Amino acid sequence: MDRLVYTALSGLKSQMSAQATIANNIANASTIGYRADRVSFDRMVLQQQGGFNTRDLAAEEVNDFDRRAGTIVQTGKPLDMAVTTDSWIAVQGRDGSEAYTRRGDLSVAPSGVLETGDGFPVMGSGGPITVPPYQSIAIADDGTITIVPPGGDASQPQVIDKIKLASAEGSQTVKGLDNLLHVKGGGVLPEDLEAKCVSGSLEQSNVNLTQALVDMIENQRSYEVQANLLKEAKNMDESAASLMRVSA
Repeated sequence: MDRLVYTALSGLKSQMSAQATIANNIANASTIGYRADRVSFDRMVLQQQGGFNTRDLAAEEVNDFDRRAGTIVQTGKPLDMAVTTDSWIAVQGRDGSEAYTRRGDLSVAPSGVLETGDGFPVMGSGGPITVPPYQSIAIADDGTITIVPPGGDASQPQVIDKIKLASAEGSQTVKGLDNLLHVKGGGVLPEDLEAKCVSGSLEQSNVNLTQALVDMIENQRSYEVQANLLKEAKNMDESAASLMRVSA
């Protein structure tokens, strides 16, 4: 009986976690460069008990995210960029370490630092990129940033830095709560010299709203099944207790 209750409770916990993940994806369906979170489930083997290897029916949560690229749309803004290869834009995380994103709605902060739309400084060849005053600015397909200074010659733009585009191939990476990609265990990703991007465009979220709504309905039904299982365990326990009282 205890195992049945534990199975039901574990199932409820797992379905609640999955529901929260789906809700978060729906909330970020319009977030630039967002990669959908997902929760998969695997069976978990218990330790040997009483000479037998038992298998728990409860699911173990494995958090991951959908690595497929989103749709690229044109915006015409010179500081908007979309990475067209399987590479990531290097940024400085909240803790000062290097992290990675696909969000390419860039802007220049009042301090001159080039930032993503969610406020993370973009990394260049020597750290966060600082943009001096400019008359015009452009991003080349390899991430090189050029400007025309105020009063400068438009035919002779100046290179100020190159955005670091990193490759995650062959590295263990995880998605953090900050929606940034991090190297598992720390460290940095190598620069992808073959990476390409297109300016004046943005990569949209890869969340499929129709599929997310279907997943939410299916998950709700699974939650109800687990809740009914817990209710049935309670009824069985009460019936067993009633039989014991009759026998006495």
